[in-house]
Amino acid sequence: MFEKRFYYLIKIQYLGYRFHGWQKQPDVKTIHLMIDRTLKYILGDVKFKTLGAGRTDAMVSANEAAFELFVYNEPIDNFNEFLDLFNYNLPQDIRALSIKEVSKDFNVIQDSKLKEYHYVFSEGQKNHPFCASILATILVPLDVGLMKQGAKLFEGTHNFKAYCYRATDNGEYVRTIESCEIVENTIYQANFFPQQSYVFKIKGKGFMRNQIRLMFGCLIKLGRGEVTLGYIEGSLKADNKEVMDYIAPASGLILHRLDFE
Repeated sequence: MFEKRFYYLIKIQYLGYRFHGWQKQPDVKTIHLMIDRTLKYILGDVKFKTLGAGRTDAMVSANEAAFELFVYNEPIDNFNEFLDLFNYNLPQDIRALSIKEVSKDFNVIQDSKLKEYHYVFSEGQKNHPFCASILATILVPLDVGLMKQGAKLFEGTHNFKAYCYRATDNGEYVRTIESCEIVENTIYQANFFPQQSYVFKIKGKGFMRNQIRLMFGCLIKLGRGEVTLGYIEGSLKADNKEVMDYIAPASGLILHRLDFE
């Protein structure tokens, strides 16, 4: 029997602190699992399938992420009603933002997209425990001015093999970073936040496993005086043999924005 398919792009946001990342895994709670459970409940007997735009690690949050929804035989007639029902039944730390119909040629994984990640952090002090879910506390003092210089070195097209977790000799490690900077945090605010915090902002079309956390881990080492700007420059060269050994904590990382071209 021929089954007609309908295709939708849904954007969501979530607090990742209590989840084991996006991808479904045995015996643990993940974002994808909770989304599919909720869709199964609200769609009833309607056959469907979901495909995520990318996998976030355990404890990583998203201000704007996306997944593709394939619905078989019965289209979604009213987007507003669907979003209301979806959000009513999702757990409180996941929210659907929008839904739009896309063509059968659209592929949420393969289509060109620009991702902007933020890493929120403070330095030199112990913070209120409520900060833990989205703000990484670096207890030792950091030279943030020097870290800002280091962040700019990542911009452009480089060999990022040193910043890929468990890299092999067969991977493609040349990537382009559209922009990379550390700025004062005026984006994420709460009355229990420290008086001063920062955001490491990075934008590109694709990132490797743990790449951003390894990059920021290197910047932390720079801020602590353990490596130099020259060390970062050398780590991006094609003949580099260095392997980064410090992965920054996951809870400070946020997928801030996802744009499809």
